[in-house]
Amino acid sequence: MTTDIVMPKMGESITEGTILEWRKEVGDSIELDEILLEIGTDKVDSEIPSAVSGTIVEILAEPNDVIEVGKVIARIDSSGKVLKKEENLNEKEDLEEKHKIQNSHAEYIENKVLPKSIEEAGIKKNKEDHKRFYTPVVLKVASQNNITFSDLEKIDGTGNNGRVTKKDILIYLNSLSDLNKLAPETKKSIESSEFRPINSSRVEEMPKMRKLISSHMKESLDTAAHVYLMTEVDMTKIVSFVSSNEENFALKEGFKLTYTPFIVDAVVKALIDHPEMNASLVDTKIHYHKNINIGLAVAIKNGLMVPSISSCEEKNFLGFCRSINQMASKARENKLLIDEIEGSTFSITNFGVFGISFGTPIINQPNTGILGVGAIKKQPVVIESDGVDAIGIRNIMMLSLGFDHRLIDGAGGSKFLNSIQLYLEDFNKELFGTV
Repeated sequence: MTTDIVMPKMGESITEGTILEWRKEVGDSIELDEILLEIGTDKVDSEIPSAVSGTIVEILAEPNDVIEVGKVIARIDSSGKVLKKEENLNEKEDLEEKHKIQNSHAEYIENKVLPKSIEEAGIKKNKEDHKRFYTPVVLKVASQNNITFSDLEKIDGTGNNGRVTKKDILIYLNSLSDLNKLAPETKKSIESSEFRPINSSRVEEMPKMRKLISSHMKESLDTAAHVYLMTEVDMTKIVSFVSSNEENFALKEGFKLTYTPFIVDAVVKALIDHPEMNASLVDTKIHYHKNINIGLAVAIKNGLMVPSISSCEEKNFLGFCRSINQMASKARENKLLIDEIEGSTFSITNFGVFGISFGTPIINQPNTGILGVGAIKKQPVVIESDGVDAIGIRNIMMLSLGFDHRLIDGAGGSKFLNSIQLYLEDFNKELFGTV
């Protein structure tokens, strides 16, 4: 029996994937759950395991091919018969011939169809200058905006092997729009300027993860109207609780009790009180999310990842502790699944672990808001008791809320941030018991 292997669905917003590397060849045997290939998207690279045991009889896509979700990319003979590579020679020859036909068809499309439509939009193709592969969507956007092939060659691609993505060309178009707003002499100066090296100690290619983060952050700044609010939170009660329970907690659960689950607990309660913060703006439609999925920024090599804890409204405090520890460990070990980094509805980033007091984080699209958590530091504060002011030492933490002003006004953002502050400061250890 032959089993079709299709391009998997890798998230709600993902409609295609790029073949990065085949781990097996035609004629190779493979076991159930053994890694068959690696697939890349604009968000993450993933190792795809085989759904069956058997022998690879067909591979229908090559590295760097962009394949739609659901399309057949390989076939595995799961009948139990182990074929030798020699026995698959004819199959490989047939496959090569099939690829020749496909390539011929692609060349026909490129030479007969695309040039016509592109030239109609004022774009002249120069085959000598056209060095890179461009997806149909990129070519369509280029055609609609009178972008030449020479212009396309200037765009830094963040896709696999430098492939230009839809995001890349949209960012490029936005930069052109900004440039056109400048005075003519300024515009001319910028366009003609060249980078002049300054005795660099070393030059290296930006890692792929860094490219993806760069693209995602720039897109967020270009999309959302960022506004920031900040407040101080008295964490003294929680600091005392953690200090009293951390040893027993570590013995019981096998990992350290941190302040993060307390913050997540407060954020989830505040989101329930203010559902407008648990929403996304798509075109002119506001999508209010049924579930609260908290994205937690985790620092990894060459950047950061934002794994998502789903359905937080259904979890208790101990559930937060376990989910946070599990997600952080999987992120650092690069073992996160696609659905574990997709679908956040609100994000939290904790730069306090590095001793930083506060910052202004960029919203993780398509979220409406992001909470920046600073370091907890002892500070002298004024404490009022029975109408008498006194100076006391308290454990103070800075919170910075970044939100999209297209959806949330200052009053709404202030109320939400105040709710988080109150839930943290009104911490009742009796409700938590001894964790």
